[in-house]
Amino acid sequence: MDITTIIGILTAFGLIISAMAQGAGGLVTFIDVPSMIIVIGGTTGATLINWPLKEILGTFAIIKKAFFATDHVYNDTIEKLVRYAGRARKEGILSLQSVMNEVEDEFFLKGLQAAVDGQEPEALKEMLEIEINFVMERHEKGAEIMTSMGSFAPAMGMVGTLIGLVQMLQSMEDPSSIGPAMAVALLTTFYGAVLANVFFLPMSGKLKTRSSSEVLNMSLVVEGMKSILEGENPRLMEQKLHAYVAPKLRESNFGKK
Repeated sequence: MDITTIIGILTAFGLIISAMAQGAGGLVTFIDVPSMIIVIGGTTGATLINWPLKEILGTFAIIKKAFFATDHVYNDTIEKLVRYAGRARKEGILSLQSVMNEVEDEFFLKGLQAAVDGQEPEALKEMLEIEINFVMERHEKGAEIMTSMGSFAPAMGMVGTLIGLVQMLQSMEDPSSIGPAMAVALLTTFYGAVLANVFFLPMSGKLKTRSSSEVLNMSLVVEGMKSILEGENPRLMEQKLHAYVAPKLRESNFGKK
């Protein structure tokens, strides 16, 4: 589980709710059902207009990565690839069949299986890179949908503000109706701003970050499996893979006791 996402959401909403509760009227002052309907309903409707339903439903599976995905430890991936490279050079590529049970990553496992099945290096690289491209496309769409909702929510808030102002101006002769109309005018903007800046836009950013991390780990697998099939020296392969990660994160598997 990504604890930073949970902490971020709880902190942001917690501080906002705390500030709301400090006022004279408390939290009740900020509860207005018509405003919620305008913002949530309008944002949902605009999103459905802008994106196919299939893409929207697929986004929910991608959003889970922001909450439950674990950080990729690139050195673990590199360590396995270097170890498998040494084994393949000594015992042959078919010896990798016995290590598949220790690999949990489906993409990594697919690369190992293709290697054991006799896939040529360039063909294996091309096959895996095609999958990476489709993963990037799915993640990009998920982030774009979140960004779209982040732009629609404040816009719906402005629509609600206009509705409230119209209602207020039409009932200036009745002072008792000015308050509810003004509440709709202000709270819709408030709801839209909170949803956009506390959830939708930050979630889009987190999905992009998760996507970059996953794609980098997959790229390590692609380059490593290609090197294994080509019979490259494990030490040289490690140096090549280290180029994908920051210098401070690099750990050599050689020289360890």
